[in-house]
Amino acid sequence: MGNIFGFLNDLGPEGARWYSLFEGFGQNLLLFFVTIIAAVPLGLVITYCSMSKFKPLMAVSRTFVWIIRGTPLMLQLFVVFYVPGLLFNAPMQSRMTAAMIAFAINYAAYFSEIYRGGIESIPKGQYEAGQVLGLTKTQVFFRIILMQVVKRIMAPMGNEIMTLVKDTSLARTIAVTEILMKAEQFSKQGVIWPLFATALYFLVMCGILTLLFNWLEKKMSYYHA
Repeated sequence: MGNIFGFLNDLGPEGARWYSLFEGFGQNLLLFFVTIIAAVPLGLVITYCSMSKFKPLMAVSRTFVWIIRGTPLMLQLFVVFYVPGLLFNAPMQSRMTAAMIAFAINYAAYFSEIYRGGIESIPKGQYEAGQVLGLTKTQVFFRIILMQVVKRIMAPMGNEIMTLVKDTSLARTIAVTEILMKAEQFSKQGVIWPLFATALYFLVMCGILTLLFNWLEKKMSYYHA
Protein backbone atom coordinates (compact mmCIF):
# COMPACT_ATOMS: atom_id res chain seq x y z
CA MET A 1 0.00 0.00 0.00
CA GLY A 2 2.85 2.36 0.82
CA ASN A 3 4.32 1.70 -2.64
CA ILE A 4 1.05 2.79 -4.22
CA PHE A 5 1.00 6.04 -2.24
CA GLY A 6 4.64 6.65 -3.12
CA PHE A 7 3.83 6.05 -6.78
CA LEU A 8 1.00 8.61 -6.63
CA ASN A 9 3.28 11.19 -5.10
CA ASP A 10 5.88 10.48 -7.81
CA LEU A 11 3.31 11.39 -10.45
CA GLY A 12 3.62 15.03 -9.46
CA PRO A 13 0.83 17.46 -8.55
CA GLU A 14 -1.97 15.30 -9.99
CA GLY A 15 -0.82 12.20 -8.13
CA ALA A 16 -0.45 14.22 -4.94
CA ARG A 17 -4.05 15.40 -5.32
CA TRP A 18 -5.28 11.84 -5.72
CA TYR A 19 -3.34 10.92 -2.59
CA SER A 20 -4.83 13.88 -0.73
CA LEU A 21 -8.33 12.77 -1.74
CA PHE A 22 -7.54 9.27 -0.50
CA GLU A 23 -6.44 10.70 2.86
CA GLY A 24 -9.67 12.68 3.06
CA PHE A 25 -11.73 9.61 2.27
CA GLY A 26 -9.97 7.88 5.16
CA GLN A 27 -11.78 10.34 7.44
CA ASN A 28 -15.08 9.44 5.77
CA LEU A 29 -14.39 5.75 6.33
CA LEU A 30 -13.42 6.31 9.96
CA LEU A 31 -16.66 8.19 10.58
CA PHE A 32 -18.62 5.50 8.71
CA PHE A 33 -17.28 2.55 10.69
CA VAL A 34 -17.49 4.26 14.08
CA THR A 35 -21.09 5.24 13.34
CA ILE A 36 -22.00 1.66 12.41
CA ILE A 37 -20.32 0.21 15.49
CA ALA A 38 -22.10 2.69 17.78
CA ALA A 39 -25.47 3.08 16.06
CA VAL A 40 -26.36 -0.59 15.53
CA PRO A 41 -26.47 -1.53 19.26
CA LEU A 42 -27.75 1.90 20.32
CA GLY A 43 -30.61 1.50 17.86
CA LEU A 44 -31.54 -1.79 19.56
CA VAL A 45 -31.68 -0.04 22.94
CA ILE A 46 -33.92 2.67 21.50
CA THR A 47 -36.15 0.02 19.92
CA TYR A 48 -36.52 -1.72 23.28
CA CYS A 49 -37.50 1.59 24.88
CA SER A 50 -39.92 2.46 22.06
CA MET A 51 -41.67 -0.90 22.44
CA SER A 52 -41.66 -0.85 26.23
CA LYS A 53 -44.93 -1.35 28.07
CA PHE A 54 -43.81 1.36 30.50
CA LYS A 55 -45.62 4.30 28.90
CA PRO A 56 -43.34 7.18 30.05
CA LEU A 57 -40.25 5.38 28.72
CA MET A 58 -41.99 4.63 25.44
CA ALA A 59 -43.14 8.26 25.11
CA VAL A 60 -39.67 9.67 25.78
CA SER A 61 -38.06 7.25 23.33
CA ARG A 62 -40.53 7.91 20.54
CA THR A 63 -40.30 11.67 21.07
CA PHE A 64 -36.52 11.42 20.83
CA VAL A 65 -36.76 9.45 17.58
CA TRP A 66 -39.29 11.97 16.20
CA ILE A 67 -36.96 14.90 16.95
CA ILE A 68 -33.88 13.21 15.47
CA ARG A 69 -35.68 12.04 12.33
CA GLY A 70 -37.47 15.36 11.94
CA THR A 71 -34.42 17.64 12.04
CA PRO A 72 -31.52 17.87 9.56
CA LEU A 73 -28.34 15.97 10.33
CA MET A 74 -26.41 19.16 9.55
CA LEU A 75 -28.23 20.95 12.36
CA GLN A 76 -27.50 18.08 14.73
CA LEU A 77 -23.79 18.37 13.87
CA PHE A 78 -23.90 22.07 14.82
CA VAL A 79 -25.73 21.30 18.07
CA VAL A 80 -23.28 18.61 19.17
CA PHE A 81 -20.23 20.69 18.27
CA TYR A 82 -21.27 24.15 19.45
CA VAL A 83 -23.90 23.75 22.20
CA PRO A 84 -21.62 22.22 24.92
CA GLY A 85 -19.36 25.27 24.67
CA LEU A 86 -22.19 27.77 24.59
CA LEU A 87 -24.28 26.34 27.44
CA PHE A 88 -21.82 24.51 29.66
CA ASN A 89 -18.53 26.22 28.87
CA ALA A 90 -17.16 22.83 27.82
CA PRO A 91 -16.39 23.09 24.09
CA MET A 92 -15.81 19.93 22.07
CA GLN A 93 -12.08 19.40 21.72
CA SER A 94 -12.34 17.31 18.56
CA ARG A 95 -14.44 18.04 15.50
CA MET A 96 -14.29 14.38 14.47
CA THR A 97 -15.56 13.30 17.89
CA ALA A 98 -18.49 15.69 17.56
CA ALA A 99 -19.25 14.29 14.12
CA MET A 100 -19.11 10.71 15.44
CA ILE A 101 -21.53 11.52 18.27
CA ALA A 102 -24.00 13.30 15.97
CA PHE A 103 -23.90 10.57 13.33
CA ALA A 104 -24.25 7.75 15.88
CA ILE A 105 -27.31 9.38 17.47
CA ASN A 106 -28.89 10.19 14.11
CA TYR A 107 -28.47 6.74 12.61
CA ALA A 108 -29.38 4.94 15.82
CA ALA A 109 -32.78 6.64 15.62
CA TYR A 110 -33.28 5.53 12.03
CA PHE A 111 -32.05 2.00 12.73
CA SER A 112 -34.38 1.72 15.73
CA GLU A 113 -37.41 2.28 13.52
CA ILE A 114 -36.19 -0.33 11.06
CA TYR A 115 -35.74 -2.80 13.90
CA ARG A 116 -39.17 -2.00 15.32
CA GLY A 117 -40.82 -2.45 11.95
CA GLY A 118 -39.09 -5.79 11.47
CA ILE A 119 -40.08 -7.08 14.90
CA GLU A 120 -43.69 -5.93 14.60
CA SER A 121 -44.00 -7.52 11.14
CA ILE A 122 -43.65 -11.03 12.58
CA PRO A 123 -47.09 -12.64 13.07
CA LYS A 124 -48.06 -13.16 16.70
CA GLY A 125 -48.87 -16.76 15.86
CA GLN A 126 -45.17 -17.54 15.64
CA TYR A 127 -44.63 -16.35 19.20
CA GLU A 128 -47.61 -18.43 20.34
CA ALA A 129 -46.37 -21.51 18.45
CA GLY A 130 -43.00 -21.26 20.17
CA GLN A 131 -44.62 -21.01 23.58
CA VAL A 132 -46.80 -24.04 22.80
CA LEU A 133 -43.57 -25.96 22.15
CA GLY A 134 -42.48 -25.08 25.69
CA LEU A 135 -39.95 -22.39 24.77
CA THR A 136 -39.48 -19.32 26.92
CA LYS A 137 -40.03 -15.86 25.42
CA THR A 138 -36.25 -15.41 25.14
CA GLN A 139 -35.85 -18.76 23.38
CA VAL A 140 -38.71 -17.95 21.02
CA PHE A 141 -37.09 -14.67 20.08
CA PHE A 142 -33.59 -16.00 19.47
CA ARG A 143 -34.52 -19.37 17.94
CA ILE A 144 -37.56 -18.45 15.86
CA ILE A 145 -38.00 -14.69 15.48
CA LEU A 146 -34.52 -13.15 15.27
CA MET A 147 -33.34 -14.49 11.90
CA GLN A 148 -36.70 -13.71 10.31
CA VAL A 149 -36.38 -10.12 11.56
CA VAL A 150 -32.82 -9.87 10.24
CA LYS A 151 -33.94 -11.12 6.83
CA ARG A 152 -36.81 -8.64 6.67
CA ILE A 153 -34.71 -5.62 7.65
CA MET A 154 -31.72 -6.45 5.42
CA ALA A 155 -32.84 -4.31 2.47
CA PRO A 156 -33.81 -1.16 4.43
CA MET A 157 -30.66 -1.48 6.55
CA GLY A 158 -28.60 -1.72 3.37
CA ASN A 159 -30.21 1.47 2.06
CA GLU A 160 -29.53 3.35 5.30
CA ILE A 161 -25.93 2.16 5.47
CA MET A 162 -25.24 3.24 1.89
CA THR A 163 -26.86 6.59 2.65
CA LEU A 164 -24.48 6.85 5.61
CA VAL A 165 -21.48 6.50 3.27
CA LYS A 166 -22.59 9.61 1.39
CA ASP A 167 -23.79 11.50 4.47
CA THR A 168 -20.28 11.39 5.95
CA SER A 169 -19.48 14.26 3.58
CA LEU A 170 -21.67 16.48 5.80
CA ALA A 171 -18.91 16.40 8.41
CA ARG A 172 -17.19 19.17 6.46
CA THR A 173 -19.83 21.58 7.80
CA ILE A 174 -17.95 21.54 11.12
CA ALA A 175 -14.56 21.56 9.33
CA VAL A 176 -13.71 17.85 9.44
CA THR A 177 -11.21 17.44 6.61
CA GLU A 178 -13.02 14.67 4.75
CA ILE A 179 -12.80 14.08 1.00
CA LEU A 180 -15.20 16.77 -0.21
CA MET A 181 -13.51 19.39 1.94
CA LYS A 182 -10.17 18.38 0.37
CA ALA A 183 -11.71 18.65 -3.09
CA GLU A 184 -13.20 22.06 -2.31
CA GLN A 185 -9.76 23.28 -1.23
CA PHE A 186 -8.40 22.28 -4.65
CA SER A 187 -11.31 23.99 -6.44
CA LYS A 188 -10.39 27.25 -4.70
CA GLN A 189 -6.98 26.90 -6.33
CA GLY A 190 -8.64 26.61 -9.74
CA VAL A 191 -8.43 22.80 -10.01
CA ILE A 192 -11.94 21.47 -10.51
CA TRP A 193 -11.50 17.78 -11.40
CA PRO A 194 -10.94 16.54 -7.78
CA LEU A 195 -14.46 17.72 -6.92
CA PHE A 196 -15.90 15.32 -9.48
CA ALA A 197 -13.32 12.60 -8.80
CA THR A 198 -14.70 12.22 -5.27
CA ALA A 199 -17.64 10.40 -6.88
CA LEU A 200 -15.31 7.49 -7.69
CA TYR A 201 -14.50 6.93 -4.02
CA PHE A 202 -18.16 6.95 -3.00
CA LEU A 203 -19.19 4.76 -5.95
CA VAL A 204 -16.56 2.15 -5.13
CA MET A 205 -17.55 2.05 -1.45
CA CYS A 206 -21.26 1.81 -2.25
CA GLY A 207 -20.51 -0.87 -4.86
CA ILE A 208 -18.68 -2.96 -2.27
CA LEU A 209 -21.58 -2.58 0.17
CA THR A 210 -24.09 -3.52 -2.55
CA LEU A 211 -22.20 -6.75 -3.26
CA LEU A 212 -21.97 -7.47 0.46
CA PHE A 213 -25.69 -7.01 1.10
CA ASN A 214 -26.63 -8.99 -2.02
CA TRP A 215 -24.47 -11.84 -0.71
CA LEU A 216 -26.05 -11.63 2.73
CA GLU A 217 -29.56 -11.67 1.28
CA LYS A 218 -28.72 -14.80 -0.72
CA LYS A 219 -27.20 -16.46 2.34
CA MET A 220 -30.40 -15.79 4.27
CA SER A 221 -32.80 -16.72 1.50
CA TYR A 222 -33.63 -20.02 3.22
CA TYR A 223 -35.37 -18.07 6.02
CA HIS A 224 -38.82 -17.87 4.45
CA ALA A 225 -40.39 -15.20 6.64
